Amino acid sequence: MNKRFILGIAAAIGIFAQGAAAQEMAFFRIGTGGTAGTYYPIGGLIANAISNPPGSRACDDGGSCGVPGLVATAVASNGSVGNINAINGGQMEAGFTQSDVAYWAQTGTGLWEEQPAVEKLRLISNLYPESIHLVARADAGIESVADLKGKRVSLDEPGSGTLVDAKLILDAYGLSEGDISAEYLKPDQAADRMRDGAMDAFFFVGGYPAGAIAELASQHDVKLIPITGDEANKLLEEYSFFAADSFPAATYEGQEGEVPTISVGAQFVTSSDQPEELVYEITKALYNENTQKLFAAGHAKGKLITLDSATQGAGIPFHPGAEKYYREVGAIK
Repeated sequence: MNKRFILGIAAAIGIFAQGAAAQEMAFFRIGTGGTAGTYYPIGGLIANAISNPPGSRACDDGGSCGVPGLVATAVASNGSVGNINAINGGQMEAGFTQSDVAYWAQTGTGLWEEQPAVEKLRLISNLYPESIHLVARADAGIESVADLKGKRVSLDEPGSGTLVDAKLILDAYGLSEGDISAEYLKPDQAADRMRDGAMDAFFFVGGYPAGAIAELASQHDVKLIPITGDEANKLLEEYSFFAADSFPAATYEGQEGEVPTISVGAQFVTSSDQPEELVYEITKALYNENTQKLFAAGHAKGKLITLDSATQGAGIPFHPGAEKYYREVGAIK
Protein backbone atom coordinates (compact mmCIF):
# COMPACT_ATOMS: atom_id res chain seq x y z
CA MET A 1 0.00 0.00 0.00
CA ASN A 2 1.69 3.28 -0.99
CA LYS A 3 2.45 6.09 1.43
CA ARG A 4 0.31 8.69 -0.35
CA PHE A 5 -2.75 6.39 -0.15
CA ILE A 6 -2.20 5.82 3.61
CA LEU A 7 -1.79 9.56 4.22
CA GLY A 8 -4.97 10.19 2.22
CA ILE A 9 -6.93 7.76 4.38
CA ALA A 10 -5.46 9.30 7.54
CA ALA A 11 -6.47 12.78 6.38
CA ALA A 12 -9.97 11.62 5.52
CA ILE A 13 -10.36 9.94 8.91
CA GLY A 14 -9.18 13.14 10.57
CA ILE A 15 -11.81 15.18 8.71
CA PHE A 16 -14.55 12.66 9.53
CA ALA A 17 -13.51 12.61 13.19
CA GLN A 18 -14.27 16.33 13.53
CA GLY A 19 -17.96 15.60 13.00
CA ALA A 20 -17.97 12.23 14.73
CA ALA A 21 -19.12 13.64 18.04
CA ALA A 22 -22.38 14.65 16.44
CA GLN A 23 -22.65 11.66 14.14
CA GLU A 24 -21.34 8.10 14.43
CA MET A 25 -19.50 6.68 11.42
CA ALA A 26 -19.90 3.13 10.13
CA PHE A 27 -18.00 1.29 7.40
CA PHE A 28 -19.77 -1.00 4.95
CA ARG A 29 -17.75 -3.23 2.58
CA ILE A 30 -19.45 -4.52 -0.59
CA GLY A 31 -17.89 -7.54 -2.35
CA THR A 32 -18.23 -7.14 -6.12
CA GLY A 33 -16.26 -8.99 -8.82
CA GLY A 34 -13.20 -8.57 -11.04
CA THR A 35 -12.32 -5.01 -12.07
CA ALA A 36 -13.00 -5.82 -15.75
CA GLY A 37 -16.55 -7.09 -15.11
CA THR A 38 -19.90 -5.42 -14.43
CA TYR A 39 -20.18 -6.04 -10.68
CA TYR A 40 -17.22 -3.81 -9.81
CA PRO A 41 -18.37 -0.53 -11.47
CA ILE A 42 -21.95 -1.13 -10.31
CA GLY A 43 -20.56 -1.67 -6.81
CA GLY A 44 -18.83 1.71 -7.02
CA LEU A 45 -22.09 3.41 -7.99
CA ILE A 46 -23.97 1.76 -5.14
CA ALA A 47 -21.23 2.49 -2.59
CA ASN A 48 -21.34 6.18 -3.54
CA ALA A 49 -25.13 6.22 -3.46
CA ILE A 50 -25.51 4.78 0.04
CA SER A 51 -22.54 6.64 1.62
CA ASN A 52 -23.06 9.87 3.53
CA PRO A 53 -19.97 10.57 5.66
CA PRO A 54 -20.16 13.03 8.56
CA GLY A 55 -19.97 16.58 7.27
CA SER A 56 -21.50 15.80 3.86
CA ARG A 57 -23.83 18.24 2.17
CA ALA A 58 -27.51 17.39 2.68
CA CYS A 59 -29.40 15.48 -0.01
CA ASP A 60 -31.84 18.36 -0.54
CA ASP A 61 -28.88 20.70 -1.17
CA GLY A 62 -27.46 18.49 -3.93
CA GLY A 63 -25.30 16.41 -1.63
CA SER A 64 -25.32 12.70 -0.80
CA CYS A 65 -28.69 11.01 -0.33
CA GLY A 66 -27.07 8.06 1.43
CA VAL A 67 -27.24 6.83 5.01
CA PRO A 68 -26.02 9.44 7.52
CA GLY A 69 -22.61 8.44 8.88
CA LEU A 70 -22.13 5.51 6.47
CA VAL A 71 -18.95 5.06 4.43
CA ALA A 72 -19.43 2.24 1.90
CA THR A 73 -16.67 0.83 -0.32
CA ALA A 74 -16.77 -1.49 -3.35
CA VAL A 75 -14.19 -4.25 -2.99
CA ALA A 76 -12.92 -6.24 -6.00
CA SER A 77 -13.41 -9.99 -5.51
CA ASN A 78 -13.80 -13.34 -7.29
CA GLY A 79 -17.57 -12.86 -7.58
CA SER A 80 -20.69 -14.64 -6.31
CA VAL A 81 -19.28 -17.58 -4.35
CA GLY A 82 -16.40 -15.60 -2.83
CA ASN A 83 -18.73 -12.76 -1.80
CA ILE A 84 -21.16 -15.11 -0.05
CA ASN A 85 -18.30 -16.78 1.83
CA ALA A 86 -16.92 -13.35 2.82
CA ILE A 87 -20.33 -12.21 4.11
CA ASN A 88 -20.71 -15.47 6.02
CA GLY A 89 -17.23 -15.09 7.52
CA GLY A 90 -17.69 -11.42 8.44
CA GLN A 91 -15.05 -10.10 6.00
CA MET A 92 -17.74 -8.20 4.05
CA GLU A 93 -20.97 -6.57 5.18
CA ALA A 94 -22.65 -7.17 1.81
CA GLY A 95 -21.93 -8.27 -1.74
CA PHE A 96 -23.20 -9.16 -5.20
CA THR A 97 -24.19 -12.62 -6.37
CA GLN A 98 -26.29 -14.37 -8.98
CA SER A 99 -29.73 -15.21 -7.58
CA ASP A 100 -29.29 -18.92 -8.27
CA VAL A 101 -25.99 -19.05 -6.35
CA ALA A 102 -27.62 -17.16 -3.45
CA TYR A 103 -30.45 -19.71 -3.38
CA TRP A 104 -28.07 -22.69 -3.39
CA ALA A 105 -25.94 -21.15 -0.63
CA GLN A 106 -28.88 -20.26 1.60
CA THR A 107 -30.53 -23.68 1.18
CA GLY A 108 -27.37 -25.82 1.01
CA THR A 109 -28.26 -27.23 -2.44
CA GLY A 110 -26.77 -27.11 -5.97
CA LEU A 111 -23.26 -25.69 -5.75
CA TRP A 112 -23.49 -25.83 -1.93
CA GLU A 113 -24.48 -29.51 -1.60
CA GLU A 114 -21.14 -30.44 -0.03
CA GLN A 115 -21.00 -27.38 2.28
CA PRO A 116 -23.00 -26.10 5.27
CA ALA A 117 -25.88 -23.83 4.18
CA VAL A 118 -25.34 -20.07 4.62
CA GLU A 119 -28.63 -19.74 6.48
CA LYS A 120 -28.08 -16.09 7.45
CA LEU A 121 -27.86 -14.91 3.83
CA ARG A 122 -30.50 -12.25 3.13
CA LEU A 123 -31.56 -10.22 0.09
CA ILE A 124 -31.38 -6.43 -0.06
CA SER A 125 -32.40 -6.08 -3.70
CA ASN A 126 -32.45 -7.67 -7.12
CA LEU A 127 -30.39 -5.33 -9.31
CA TYR A 128 -30.60 -6.37 -12.98
CA PRO A 129 -31.06 -9.55 -15.04
CA GLU A 130 -28.22 -11.86 -16.10
CA SER A 131 -29.67 -13.56 -19.14
CA ILE A 132 -29.20 -17.23 -19.98
CA HIS A 133 -27.69 -17.40 -23.47
CA LEU A 134 -27.85 -20.60 -25.48
CA VAL A 135 -25.71 -19.89 -28.54
CA ALA A 136 -25.66 -22.30 -31.50
CA ARG A 137 -23.92 -22.46 -34.86
CA ALA A 138 -26.44 -21.38 -37.49
CA ASP A 139 -25.84 -24.57 -39.52
CA ALA A 140 -26.02 -27.00 -36.56
CA GLY A 141 -29.73 -27.78 -37.00
CA ILE A 142 -30.66 -26.48 -33.55
CA GLU A 143 -33.95 -24.59 -33.21
CA SER A 144 -34.88 -25.45 -29.61
CA VAL A 145 -33.30 -26.84 -26.44
CA ALA A 146 -34.69 -30.28 -27.35
CA ASP A 147 -32.56 -30.23 -30.53
CA LEU A 148 -29.37 -30.34 -28.44
CA LYS A 149 -29.73 -34.13 -28.26
CA GLY A 150 -26.63 -35.74 -29.77
CA LYS A 151 -24.90 -32.35 -30.26
CA ARG A 152 -21.56 -31.09 -28.94
CA VAL A 153 -22.54 -28.66 -26.19
CA SER A 154 -20.46 -26.77 -23.62
CA LEU A 155 -22.18 -26.34 -20.25
CA ASP A 156 -19.46 -24.04 -18.77
CA GLU A 157 -16.72 -25.04 -16.36
CA PRO A 158 -17.11 -27.20 -13.21
CA GLY A 159 -18.03 -25.13 -10.15
CA SER A 160 -19.86 -22.47 -12.19
CA GLY A 161 -23.46 -21.41 -11.65
CA THR A 162 -23.98 -21.68 -15.42
CA LEU A 163 -23.28 -25.43 -15.33
CA VAL A 164 -25.97 -26.02 -12.71
CA ASP A 165 -28.45 -23.82 -14.61
CA ALA A 166 -27.69 -25.62 -17.89
CA LYS A 167 -28.39 -29.00 -16.26
CA LEU A 168 -31.73 -27.71 -14.91
CA ILE A 169 -32.67 -26.45 -18.40
CA LEU A 170 -31.70 -29.72 -20.08
CA ASP A 171 -33.72 -31.65 -17.52
CA ALA A 172 -36.80 -29.48 -18.09
CA TYR A 173 -36.65 -30.38 -21.79
CA GLY A 174 -36.27 -34.10 -21.04
CA LEU A 175 -32.49 -34.26 -21.63
CA SER A 176 -29.51 -35.21 -19.48
CA GLU A 177 -25.76 -34.77 -19.89
CA GLY A 178 -25.71 -38.30 -21.29
CA ASP A 179 -27.97 -37.24 -24.18
CA ILE A 180 -25.45 -34.70 -25.46
CA SER A 181 -21.71 -34.70 -26.12
CA ALA A 182 -21.01 -32.49 -23.11
CA GLU A 183 -17.94 -30.32 -22.67
CA TYR A 184 -17.09 -28.05 -19.75
CA LEU A 185 -15.42 -24.91 -21.07
CA LYS A 186 -15.46 -21.21 -20.26
CA PRO A 187 -17.61 -19.24 -22.75
CA ASP A 188 -14.62 -17.70 -24.59
CA GLN A 189 -13.07 -21.17 -25.00
CA ALA A 190 -16.39 -22.57 -26.23
CA ALA A 191 -16.65 -19.69 -28.72
CA ASP A 192 -13.16 -20.52 -30.02
CA ARG A 193 -14.18 -24.16 -30.50
CA MET A 194 -17.30 -23.02 -32.35
CA ARG A 195 -15.16 -20.91 -34.69
CA ASP A 196 -13.18 -24.06 -35.48
CA GLY A 197 -16.35 -26.05 -36.17
CA ALA A 198 -15.77 -28.28 -33.12
CA MET A 199 -18.72 -27.03 -31.01
CA ASP A 200 -22.42 -26.93 -31.86
CA ALA A 201 -23.74 -24.87 -28.93
CA PHE A 202 -22.82 -23.43 -25.55
CA PHE A 203 -24.50 -21.90 -22.50
CA PHE A 204 -23.51 -18.57 -20.96
CA VAL A 205 -25.10 -16.58 -18.11
CA GLY A 206 -24.54 -12.83 -18.06
CA GLY A 207 -25.81 -9.42 -19.02
CA TYR A 208 -26.21 -8.72 -22.72
CA PRO A 209 -24.54 -7.90 -25.00
CA ALA A 210 -21.75 -10.24 -23.86
CA GLY A 211 -18.38 -9.39 -25.42
CA ALA A 212 -17.34 -12.95 -26.35
CA ILE A 213 -20.69 -13.62 -28.03
CA ALA A 214 -20.81 -10.24 -29.80
CA GLU A 215 -17.34 -10.91 -31.22
CA LEU A 216 -18.31 -14.43 -32.32
CA ALA A 217 -21.53 -13.21 -33.96
CA SER A 218 -19.62 -10.55 -35.90
CA GLN A 219 -17.39 -13.23 -37.46
CA HIS A 220 -19.60 -16.31 -37.80
CA ASP A 221 -23.23 -17.21 -38.40
CA VAL A 222 -24.62 -18.06 -34.98
CA LYS A 223 -28.03 -17.77 -33.39
CA LEU A 224 -29.60 -17.51 -29.96
CA ILE A 225 -31.85 -20.47 -29.18
CA PRO A 226 -35.11 -19.57 -27.39
CA ILE A 227 -35.72 -20.95 -23.90
CA THR A 228 -39.48 -20.80 -23.88
CA GLY A 229 -42.71 -22.80 -23.82
CA ASP A 230 -44.16 -25.12 -21.18
CA GLU A 231 -40.69 -26.32 -20.20
CA ALA A 232 -39.50 -22.79 -19.41
CA ASN A 233 -42.74 -22.04 -17.55
CA LYS A 234 -42.15 -25.13 -15.42
CA LEU A 235 -38.66 -23.86 -14.54
CA LEU A 236 -40.07 -20.46 -13.55
CA GLU A 237 -42.66 -22.13 -11.30
CA GLU A 238 -40.22 -24.58 -9.73
CA TYR A 239 -37.24 -22.27 -9.13
CA SER A 240 -38.01 -18.84 -7.70
CA PHE A 241 -34.57 -17.49 -8.67
CA PHE A 242 -35.41 -17.69 -12.40
CA ALA A 243 -37.34 -14.90 -14.15
CA ALA A 244 -38.75 -14.52 -17.68
CA ASP A 245 -36.51 -12.49 -19.97
CA SER A 246 -35.75 -11.82 -23.65
CA PHE A 247 -33.02 -10.55 -25.95
CA PRO A 248 -34.25 -7.53 -27.94
CA ALA A 249 -33.87 -7.73 -31.74
CA ALA A 250 -30.33 -6.89 -32.90
CA THR A 251 -28.74 -7.55 -29.50
CA TYR A 252 -26.22 -9.55 -31.54
CA GLU A 253 -25.31 -9.31 -35.23
CA GLY A 254 -27.65 -11.34 -37.41
CA GLN A 255 -30.38 -11.52 -34.75
CA GLU A 256 -33.46 -10.19 -36.51
CA GLY A 257 -36.20 -10.68 -33.90
CA GLU A 258 -36.67 -10.79 -30.15
CA VAL A 259 -35.59 -14.11 -28.58
CA PRO A 260 -37.29 -15.25 -25.35
CA THR A 261 -35.16 -16.73 -22.57
CA ILE A 262 -34.99 -16.87 -18.79
CA SER A 263 -32.60 -15.07 -16.48
CA VAL A 264 -31.14 -15.07 -13.01
CA GLY A 265 -30.76 -11.83 -11.10
CA ALA A 266 -27.62 -9.97 -10.14
CA GLN A 267 -28.46 -9.48 -6.48
CA PHE A 268 -27.29 -7.31 -3.59
CA VAL A 269 -27.15 -9.52 -0.49
CA THR A 270 -26.13 -9.26 3.15
CA SER A 271 -26.36 -11.16 6.43
CA SER A 272 -29.27 -11.27 8.86
CA ASP A 273 -26.68 -10.08 11.43
CA GLN A 274 -26.76 -6.58 9.89
CA PRO A 275 -29.03 -4.15 11.82
CA GLU A 276 -32.56 -3.75 10.49
CA GLU A 277 -32.49 0.06 10.57
CA LEU A 278 -29.19 0.21 8.66
CA VAL A 279 -30.43 -2.05 5.85
CA TYR A 280 -33.74 -0.15 5.77
CA GLU A 281 -31.85 3.13 5.24
CA ILE A 282 -29.56 1.55 2.61
CA THR A 283 -32.55 0.22 0.66
CA LYS A 284 -34.32 3.57 0.89
CA ALA A 285 -31.18 5.33 -0.41
CA LEU A 286 -30.96 2.96 -3.42
CA TYR A 287 -34.38 4.01 -4.72
CA ASN A 288 -34.18 7.72 -3.90
CA GLU A 289 -35.04 9.77 -7.01
CA ASN A 290 -31.58 11.40 -7.11
CA THR A 291 -29.86 8.03 -6.75
CA GLN A 292 -31.90 6.57 -9.59
CA LYS A 293 -30.70 9.36 -11.90
CA LEU A 294 -27.08 8.65 -10.92
CA PHE A 295 -27.52 4.94 -11.65
CA ALA A 296 -29.06 5.62 -15.07
CA ALA A 297 -26.23 8.01 -16.01
CA GLY A 298 -23.43 5.96 -14.49
CA HIS A 299 -23.62 2.57 -16.27
CA ALA A 300 -25.65 0.76 -18.94
CA LYS A 301 -26.92 -1.71 -16.31
CA GLY A 302 -27.62 1.15 -13.90
CA LYS A 303 -30.75 2.00 -15.88
CA LEU A 304 -32.16 -1.41 -14.90
CA ILE A 305 -31.71 -0.93 -11.14
CA THR A 306 -35.24 0.21 -10.38
CA LEU A 307 -37.89 -0.37 -7.74
CA ASP A 308 -39.87 -2.39 -10.31
CA SER A 309 -37.09 -4.99 -10.54
CA ALA A 310 -35.99 -4.86 -6.89
CA THR A 311 -38.20 -7.70 -5.67
CA GLN A 312 -38.17 -9.94 -8.78
CA GLY A 313 -36.68 -13.43 -8.67
CA ALA A 314 -36.15 -13.33 -4.91
CA GLY A 315 -35.00 -16.87 -4.21
CA ILE A 316 -33.93 -16.14 -0.61
CA PRO A 317 -35.63 -14.22 2.22
CA PHE A 318 -35.39 -10.44 2.27
CA HIS A 319 -33.47 -8.80 5.07
CA PRO A 320 -36.10 -7.40 7.50
CA GLY A 321 -34.84 -3.86 6.86
CA ALA A 322 -35.26 -4.21 3.09
CA GLU A 323 -38.65 -5.89 3.51
CA LYS A 324 -39.82 -3.03 5.73
CA TYR A 325 -38.98 -0.50 2.98
CA TYR A 326 -40.58 -2.54 0.18
CA ARG A 327 -43.80 -2.94 2.19
CA GLU A 328 -43.87 0.80 2.91
CA VAL A 329 -43.72 1.64 -0.81
CA GLY A 330 -46.02 -1.20 -1.90
CA ALA A 331 -43.34 -3.16 -3.80
CA ILE A 332 -44.34 -6.27 -1.84
CA LYS A 333 -47.67 -6.86 -0.16
